[in-house]
Amino acid sequence: MKIIMLGAPGAGKGTQAARMAEKYNIPHISTGDIFRANIRDNTELGQKAKSYMDKGLLVPDELTCDLVMDRISQDDCREGFILDGFPRTIPQAEALTKALEAKGTAMDAAVDVEVPDENIVNRMSGRRFCPVCGATYHIVALPPKKEGVCDNDGAALVIRDDDKPETVKKRLDVYHEQTQPLIDYYQKAGILKTVDGTQSADDVFEAIVKVLA
Repeated sequence: MKIIMLGAPGAGKGTQAARMAEKYNIPHISTGDIFRANIRDNTELGQKAKSYMDKGLLVPDELTCDLVMDRISQDDCREGFILDGFPRTIPQAEALTKALEAKGTAMDAAVDVEVPDENIVNRMSGRRFCPVCGATYHIVALPPKKEGVCDNDGAALVIRDDDKPETVKKRLDVYHEQTQPLIDYYQKAGILKTVDGTQSADDVFEAIVKVLA
């Protein structure tokens, strides 16, 4: 089973991808992990990617697709894989489709975890982080025992810059502009599956398993 996870930042697709990987016994692949592994192992593709990243530039679509194709051609992906964070744009999706076609294969499903922007802003702006031990909390879903204080070490909890409402809104704007068109792309390809991401994590997982059955 070859699956792409779609959804806005904060929709919970990474959490669901990890659970699906466990259930279906296939690798959960994120582009961030691929970049880090190739740079760490000093591969030819990793060196190319690093040359862009060191200059603060985005890694070109073609190179990103090459890195993904290299990863999914490994033995542990024989039974399938879950892509999380790729493709992000239509050119990346087209490059992936073309590369898979050259290997005589195609994606089986693109799962869109749908959550309204308002919910995502509330979700992410409620996150709190301990700068000492790295523990994460949520003021509604997972509050600390004492408000604003880490359970582990008593340090004052902080809001990451990434979770501030204005930052979240900017990230959502980028998502709608660049990544939202992928929903139409995979709808036209006939492989889009949409689930309601506002439910509990367990209910979202059940819904995904159902649409993939």
